[in-house]
Amino acid sequence: MMAELGVFALVLALIVALVQATLPLLGAQWGIAAWVRLARPAAALQCLLSLLAAGVLFWCFGTQDYSVLYVAANSHSDLPMIYKLTAFWGGHEGSMLLWQVLLACWSVAVAWRSRALPADFVARVLAVLGWVSVGFLLFVLFLSNPFLRLVPAALEGKDLNPLLQDPGMVFHPPLLYMGYVGFVVPFAFALAALISGELGAAWARWSRSWTLAAWGFLTLGILLGSAWAYYVLGWGGWWFWDPVENASFMPWLVGTALLHSLIVTDQRGAFRSWSALLAICAFSLCLLGTFLVRSGVLTSVHAFAVDPGRGLFILCFIVAVVGVSLWLYAWRAPELGTGGGQFALLSRETLLLVNNVLFCAAALAVLIGTLYPLALDVLRNEKISVGPPYFEAVFLPLVLPALALMGCGTVARWKQGSGRELWQRLRVALVLTVVGVAVLGLTQAGSITPVTLLGVALGLWCLLSTLAHAVQRLLPAVRQGAGWQRVARQPWGWWGTVMAHAGVGVFVMAVSLANGLETKRETHVAQGQSVEAGHYRFTLVGLSSVEGPNYDAQRAHFRVSDGDQSWDMYPEKRAYRVQTMGLSQAAIDSRWTRDVFIALGEPLDETGQAWTVRLQVKPWMEWIWMGTFMMALGAGLSLLDKRFRTGRQRVPRAARSAVAHKVA
Repeated sequence: MMAELGVFALVLALIVALVQATLPLLGAQWGIAAWVRLARPAAALQCLLSLLAAGVLFWCFGTQDYSVLYVAANSHSDLPMIYKLTAFWGGHEGSMLLWQVLLACWSVAVAWRSRALPADFVARVLAVLGWVSVGFLLFVLFLSNPFLRLVPAALEGKDLNPLLQDPGMVFHPPLLYMGYVGFVVPFAFALAALISGELGAAWARWSRSWTLAAWGFLTLGILLGSAWAYYVLGWGGWWFWDPVENASFMPWLVGTALLHSLIVTDQRGAFRSWSALLAICAFSLCLLGTFLVRSGVLTSVHAFAVDPGRGLFILCFIVAVVGVSLWLYAWRAPELGTGGGQFALLSRETLLLVNNVLFCAAALAVLIGTLYPLALDVLRNEKISVGPPYFEAVFLPLVLPALALMGCGTVARWKQGSGRELWQRLRVALVLTVVGVAVLGLTQAGSITPVTLLGVALGLWCLLSTLAHAVQRLLPAVRQGAGWQRVARQPWGWWGTVMAHAGVGVFVMAVSLANGLETKRETHVAQGQSVEAGHYRFTLVGLSSVEGPNYDAQRAHFRVSDGDQSWDMYPEKRAYRVQTMGLSQAAIDSRWTRDVFIALGEPLDETGQAWTVRLQVKPWMEWIWMGTFMMALGAGLSLLDKRFRTGRQRVPRAARSAVAHKVA
């Protein structure tokens, strides 16, 4: 009966979502207050019903109910309990239910945090969120039902994909989906503004915090996914321009542009049209990512659905969402206008606009590289693969100027700006960047390439220009003996900006050094033998058999030495009993300045005493994760800024008046 309860909860959630999508929208349009007031309780009830359905599915996994088809396909009695529960989102049906649950939670959060906003505007926002929920609930109920019965019930499950039996499974999918789904909120705010004609800058302020939250979650999700791939897949890489990796990266790029555009719209009243369009594009790319993963059109580590009916539904849903959104945008575009008046060539507005265009162009380049092989397969039945060479040749030339301009945009003035003023503010950072790169080039002569030096230069420039901005803002007060007071008075949004921009610099430098100075070697080694990679010596001491909860493994014992220092590392080659799948579990010794990576390949003899191995020494890998985490932390710090909260006392009077005024 539990599975039927889950279906019943989803059916009720669909009915409530239809009410949420229609009556508040009509009430706001016709001035019926009672219908407008239905928006918040409908969002809350839909969330409770969605959570009930999720709780039922957790129960089915926890009790090993193999009469449920989805549980039987993704669980096993020997599977550790943590993975039995996380198997909830380990397959297609459960991941789509997670999509809906998180969407309902975002809707409740909007309903709760927007109590000070005009009721009719909030009703329109929640109605848009309701329509999106209707689409996903229809998809879950009719094409991806996780509660379908298996008759007769299976005696045992088929086990979870071994690649997903990892601690990363606990956090990566929920965080990534929180980012994916979170971009529906600025999308809903933009559409509500377009529907109502309330096209001032106020909606930008109200949606800015939600964009920050979604972007932060998406950043963390991408970070954990990259780290997971780094130590599980056994190839020692963290990004391979996989199509589904690209599907999460494109909304991140457009979301980055949206964040900066909303800053200008909020503070200067400019870029209103641009901000609305970016909000639509960001969520549309999230839906596109869902289509790529769930339709079966891709072959990827991440793609696990091959039902063409599902792909057709999602494609039609995307067309409907994008089509209606762009129609509304085109209808209201003349009323949006540009706003903000005129601004100088070297003003902050101009620099932010150029950066946003570059980020969007980069997202377009990634989109073309991702979809071109699919289009060629459909139109000409040709199979091609677009890999790193394309993206490095097309993507990097667009991002590198954006990184160069980032330092300037931080210190430039609004409206007015001059080259002389920028030089005065950034000359120390520029000189230190040149000196730092020169020292690196001289000390690493012969082992470092010009491309690596360019990447280090841009990363160092981003970091030092950000620090220069912080010093110039705080130093006058420090000289006057009021440094701590000045620090304490800085808004959290400013600290968040500094942290995120510094994180970008750290990330770019670390990526450049890790890729440019790494040492790789694929070789073979027998027990008692030693091989070298870089200045490290790897000795295979021995091998032993290890029995896991649902796998058997060969564990190698390596003694690694670097001069007088030595330590032990234990990579594994696992064979999962149910799915009979082999999986390499790399051993990684991480220090602040380098990672030593060992992954077992395949045995070379029947006794299993000789193996192929992959050895890598990757400098500054930890700083890749640190830089990405700093970006997400910057978003979190900005969310603490009271200016981004929608409490009644914090909404400026001018913003309220702008929203109250309706453009005919």
